[in-house]
Amino acid sequence: MSTDNTNNERQRKRVLLAITALFLLGGAAYAAYYLLVGSKEQETDNAYVGGNLVTLSSQVAGNVQEIRADDTQLVQAGSPIVQLDAADADVALSQAEARLGATVRQQRQRYADVAQYDATIAQRRLLLREAEADLARRKPLAADHTVSGEEVEHASQAVANARAALAVAERQADAAQAGVAGVALAQHPAVQAARADYAQAWLAARRNAILAPVTGYVAKRSVQVGAHVAAGTPLLSIVPLDQLWVDANYKESELRSIRIGQPATVTADMYGGKVTYHGKVLGLSAGTGSAFSLLPAQNASGNWIKVVQRLPVRIALDPKELAQHPLRVGLSTTVVIDISDTSGPMLGSATAAAPVYATRALAQPLAQAANAADAIIARNLK
Repeated sequence: MSTDNTNNERQRKRVLLAITALFLLGGAAYAAYYLLVGSKEQETDNAYVGGNLVTLSSQVAGNVQEIRADDTQLVQAGSPIVQLDAADADVALSQAEARLGATVRQQRQRYADVAQYDATIAQRRLLLREAEADLARRKPLAADHTVSGEEVEHASQAVANARAALAVAERQADAAQAGVAGVALAQHPAVQAARADYAQAWLAARRNAILAPVTGYVAKRSVQVGAHVAAGTPLLSIVPLDQLWVDANYKESELRSIRIGQPATVTADMYGGKVTYHGKVLGLSAGTGSAFSLLPAQNASGNWIKVVQRLPVRIALDPKELAQHPLRVGLSTTVVIDISDTSGPMLGSATAAAPVYATRALAQPLAQAANAADAIIARNLK
């Protein structure tokens, strides 16, 4: 019995030593992993895919006539998505054309009035010379009483009246000249204002076709056929899935070694570990989520409790990998940042004035509107 007990005791010691050795080996392996890998990475699963939600809205008021795309459908930049009834815009354009023509004709009359006033001045000067000549003939005759003093008085009054009429005509000519002097009829401010109104009406008529500003997928469509929409009313959203990023929300204590430009790997719950995205740190947010919340926390109170804050870190993704494995806005991801190189900056520097995002889909050929307005002016100048 004593021999069996001794054997069992030895066996137990061997097992305990083996277990202790396994724990020590595991601890050493973890320590080595932490020193070689873990200490050079920062990982978080509080990370979500972000992107641009381009809201499509109407620039003019009108009734919806057609909807040419629905949720989940791909639309190309510049393609018409919503068509408004163009009847009101066409009528407004015709009215603007009529006002432009009427303004040109009114200004033609004003320019013609200047020549009329010049002729009136010439006539008044002729009448003044005649009155002065008549007075000059009568004054010698009045000295020898050939004519009465009353006739001389009448002649003098005629000269005064002629001078006053000439002064009135000259003032009228000055007033007419002030409205047209130094500018051609087609360049007159009144004509140019009517021309601008016509261009505005021309734009409004073209904007009844609401175009997609970017290429992307339709989401959150709220517009319905037959609805009346006002200018600025949100109709739907377009999500360009080639312009996505990841916002990784790291704890305050995890930010000390994160720098702009550090490489990062991203795995999405949608694909699991089968797909790994490669990116880099694009920048750190200027404030925590609580600082930008609708109701920021008021910490200057007696019952304050510290809550660990998280700061969004933006991760730029590889466009080629996004094209191969598309993501969606809002998906959950896990982000691992390689923090072995801490030489990069924590804050972004000033960038060039080049636009980050831009579209040419909303540009209008204003030269066509200008040519149409000039044709209306030319027709009414004849």
